[in-house]
Amino acid sequence: MEEPNQLKRAMIDATAGAISGGISRTVTSPLDVIKIRFQVQIEPTTSWGLLRKDRSAPSKYTGMLQATKEIFREEGLRGFWRGNVPALLMVMPYTAIQFTVLHKFKTFAAGSSKTESHINLSPYLSYVSGALAGCAATVGSYPFDLLRTILASQGEPKVYPNMRSAFVDILRTRGFRGLYAGLSPTLIEIIPYAGLQFGTYDTFKRWAMAWNHLRYSKTDSEEGLSSFQLFLCGLAAGTCAKLVCHPLDVVKKRFQIEGLQRHPRYGARVEHRAYRNMFDAMKRILQSEGWAGFYKGIVPSTIKAAPAGAVTFVAYELTSDWLESLFD
Repeated sequence: MEEPNQLKRAMIDATAGAISGGISRTVTSPLDVIKIRFQVQIEPTTSWGLLRKDRSAPSKYTGMLQATKEIFREEGLRGFWRGNVPALLMVMPYTAIQFTVLHKFKTFAAGSSKTESHINLSPYLSYVSGALAGCAATVGSYPFDLLRTILASQGEPKVYPNMRSAFVDILRTRGFRGLYAGLSPTLIEIIPYAGLQFGTYDTFKRWAMAWNHLRYSKTDSEEGLSSFQLFLCGLAAGTCAKLVCHPLDVVKKRFQIEGLQRHPRYGARVEHRAYRNMFDAMKRILQSEGWAGFYKGIVPSTIKAAPAGAVTFVAYELTSDWLESLFD
């Protein structure tokens, strides 16, 4: 079969990436909202942390179950999808760019645009391709990530009634550069995160294919993997990447909400220019919140990362195969 031309392949990767990203983001939005509420809360996020810091005033959120009940009580079911519109506007171009660039790098490294040829790439090339694709996607979609964080971090009463009001306030208070607040820690985070996610995904796929080959005498090809096996590979890849990179995600969120309005009922806000740079932010978080400050929201983040990675990869693989069959 003749290899698809480059434009056709790019359309397939971009469309499949956008669809898979949109599905994954919508499905896991509740966990993402809870994670963000924890990450932007300066006060301790556990009852043990409150006692350790000797604080008399309770934190807004002190545990995943408590946060879930509180958000549902105050904001209803819709509260768990707060900020989902900018999240979709962010994640759909993000995954579209990511998978398109990833395929380009893998095609260059493998000398073929056929997906089955990419599985034989070395783990090193898989990690590097994933990291570069993640960087390109981050720069292309970052302002929407910023707006998503701001809208998801607020509860009721709202400070920003919609995406437009948040956008205008950012431009008014921070200028155009404000739309890229926190980009540096994001890029530093995304290099190991995307590298680990795609690199470990390819590694787990190779292991699964080898296992299938030994057990069922199947050929070592991507067709030997079931949707459930792809789901498990994505699950493991998403979990590994998130556990390693979560502290940088916390730092990024602090920069994103720095100096912006925050209702008093949700605790102290991050003041304007609270951090000189990423390293200063890490030092200040460590001093005031301890090591636990870097892992605020780790539970919902990990629970979210696993299915998010799994759904994204499975949806991408299935959508890509379907689109390829349409073009044949």
